[in-house]
Amino acid sequence: MLNIFARASVSRVTDPIGAWLLARGLTPNAVTVAGTIGAVASALWFIPRGQLFLGCALVTFFVLLDLIDGAMARAQGPTKFGAVLDATCDRIADGALFAALTWYAFDTGNRWTAAAGFICLVASQVISYVKARADASGLSADGGLAERAERFIVALVGAGVQGLGVPYLMDISLWLLAVMTVATVLQRIFAVAKSAREAA
Repeated sequence: MLNIFARASVSRVTDPIGAWLLARGLTPNAVTVAGTIGAVASALWFIPRGQLFLGCALVTFFVLLDLIDGAMARAQGPTKFGAVLDATCDRIADGALFAALTWYAFDTGNRWTAAAGFICLVASQVISYVKARADASGLSADGGLAERAERFIVALVGAGVQGLGVPYLMDISLWLLAVMTVATVLQRIFAVAKSAREAA
């Protein structure tokens, strides 16, 4: 949903930054890989240790680089390899975040929240897979309640604010997100079924 409503506003900020970085010799692929390494390292090092706010703040910073590499790719001209690399790195960063949150919840004895984190981990990968497989088949599976931006906002805000001392917020956010991600998987499957009927 945020992709629809916020894309133009975000592009007005990120496009000049992307052009500036390109002019200094950086490539979109380099920014993609750097952002992914930073996000994965921050998630897996800080969050399982209970440093929720610091971990979430750093993950947020590195995930925002994904907006910059997109702006750089638009300015330079996107490549097929760049698109595959970006999608692959997105999945790695998603998996690292939800794995770290699940690890923290399980390590602190909160198995119900760990279960919610595991649902989010699996469903977020399936959401992206359904779209990729549909695109490869010439079908449409766009949209949904919890696309990548929504997933990161709910997870990072919930865990990060709990790290500032607000109890149970991560628990609530992960269960909310578990419901949203499963609903999004179903939405995309229904969208593919509709697209297949229209194409028949």
